Amino acid sequence: MFAAVLDTCVLWPSLQRNFLLSLAAEGVYRPLWSDRILEELEYEEACKLEARGATADEARARAAALIGQMNGAFDNSCVTGWERLDGTYGLPDPDDEHVVAAAEFAGAGAIVTMNTKHFPLDHLPSSIGIQTPTQFALNTVEVSPTAAAVAVRTLADRSGRRGRKRSPESILDDLDRIYAMTEATSLIRPLIT
Repeated sequence: MFAAVLDTCVLWPSLQRNFLLSLAAEGVYRPLWSDRILEELEYEEACKLEARGATADEARARAAALIGQMNGAFDNSCVTGWERLDGTYGLPDPDDEHVVAAAEFAGAGAIVTMNTKHFPLDHLPSSIGIQTPTQFALNTVEVSPTAAAVAVRTLADRSGRRGRKRSPESILDDLDRIYAMTEATSLIRPLIT
């Protein structure tokens, strides 16, 4: 199964994260991350929640719960042992070295990131590609539009547990509007109507 490391910047936006992880839950690809990516995500998620009105304690607890849910749902996704490769790629931003190290150590085919300029291909192992979340969504949905439609329906069903039920169409609309995933969603739309 194709494996991809999801960078923190891809996991931080809630709907984008939920969509990409819902695709993974349908078995279309295997998501990967490192403990360092999860630490960054937990910190950024707590900051986001606090900025939206949560108390500091509540924000930290909810961010920790998110990390626990991700690790629980994808118990073989956290890459370990990558540390010896950290710092060996000469990336423009040394703080991104850990992402490549995790990808190489785990045998990932791609790193999904919004910071593509931080990962010049001439600094990466030839087996690892760089994709934006929009590109990755399209490539992943193309593998199995039917599984992607199931993922969106499941995502809509889960939204009802948080008090505000969303339709699959409204989720696709937001993926288009917020994340410019129009090409990917156009493959899903005919399968959910």
